[in-house]
Amino acid sequence: MTDKTELNASHRELGARMVDFGGWDMPIAYGSQIEEHHAVRKDAGMFDVSHMTVVDLTGEKTRDFLRKLVANNVDKLAKPGKALYTCMLNEEGGVIDDLIVYFLREDFFRLVVNAATRAKDLAWIEKQAAAFGVSVRERPEFGMIAVQGPNARAKLIGLLPSDVQEKATKLGKFAAIEIEGPNGMPLFLARTGYTGEDGFEVVVPNSRVVELWNLLKDAGVAPAGLGARDTLRLEAGMNLYGQDMDETVSPWEAALAWTISLDDGRDFIGRTALEKHKADGVKRVMVGLVMDDKGVLRHGQKVLTANGDGEILSGGFAPTLGKSIAFARIPAGEPGDVRVDIRGREVPVRVVTFPFVRDGQPKAGI
Repeated sequence: MTDKTELNASHRELGARMVDFGGWDMPIAYGSQIEEHHAVRKDAGMFDVSHMTVVDLTGEKTRDFLRKLVANNVDKLAKPGKALYTCMLNEEGGVIDDLIVYFLREDFFRLVVNAATRAKDLAWIEKQAAAFGVSVRERPEFGMIAVQGPNARAKLIGLLPSDVQEKATKLGKFAAIEIEGPNGMPLFLARTGYTGEDGFEVVVPNSRVVELWNLLKDAGVAPAGLGARDTLRLEAGMNLYGQDMDETVSPWEAALAWTISLDDGRDFIGRTALEKHKADGVKRVMVGLVMDDKGVLRHGQKVLTANGDGEILSGGFAPTLGKSIAFARIPAGEPGDVRVDIRGREVPVRVVTFPFVRDGQPKAGI
C-alpha cells in the first residue's frame, strides 16, 4: 500500500501528476515543472513535505546521545531553537542519512529525517539511544509544508496573528520557533529549506495542514511538486540521499566535509573510520559539472577523466541556467579534460564548484 499525506486530495484537485516516491503517493508537478521552479526562484512556492519524518528525542542525556550519534557537534546548539545540519554515520563512516537537529530544551531535541530512510533511521536511533535512556518518539500526527522563495517569508508571516508576526520576522536562518498560527493552529516554524532560497519549513498538525495549504495558496504561494524541488536543490548544490550518498559513501566523498566536527574528546559513531579514511587519502571526490552543449546529464552516465572513470550522481536540466548540470563522483586528483559518455558520444563538460545558483542568480562563471 502506498502512503498518502493529508494533502493528497488537495494535490489531485489541483490536477497534480502523482508518482510513487519512497512508498508515498506524491505530486511530481501540477502543470509546468519549469514554471513551478521559476515561481520559487522569483516569488514563492510551497511543497508538501509531510512524508518527511519528525522524531522527538527526550531525556536528560539527549545532548550526550546526539554527540555520539551524529558527525557534526550538537554543542554548537547553545540557544533554544537553533538547528544543525549533519550526517548520521555507520561504524564504517558511511552515511546512514543526512538530517536536521533542532535544539528545543536540554532534555528535548527534534530531528527531521528523510522519508525513504524512515524505518532504518528509527531502528538505528532507537538502538543507539537505549544506552543513554533517551526516549525516541516518531510524530506521525504532524504534516509539513515548505514555503520557499524570495517572497515566501513575507507571504507566510502575513497570515500570522499580529502579535507573533515580529517574532517570526526576527527568526534567524537555521532556527525554529513554536508559535500560534492563523486561526489558532499550532506551528513549528523553521527557517530552513531545500531550494537555496529563503523561507520556512512549517510543521503543523495533520488536522490543520489542508487549512494552512489553502491559506497559503490564497496568499499567492504557488504549489510546486517534487520535480521542481529536485531541480532547485540540485542548482543549490544540495545532496539527495540515495543518489549522491548512501551507506557506502563517506562524507569526504560526498562534499560534506564541512558537516564533520573532529573536535577533541568526542567519539561519535564512524569517527575512527573517517579519520583512517582521511589519513589513507580519499580516493574519490564529488564535483559539479556544467555541460554547455545541448543534451542532458543524467544519473548513471560514465564520466571520463585523466585519472579514470567516474559517474554522474544527480543530473538534469537547470531552468535558472538554461543548461544541464550534475554532481559527479570521480577519482581524486587533477581531472584534465572531462567528458561524459552520452549514448556512446563523449561530450565535454566543465568542472565547477557548486552551488550553481546562489540567491536566485547563477554563480559567476557557471
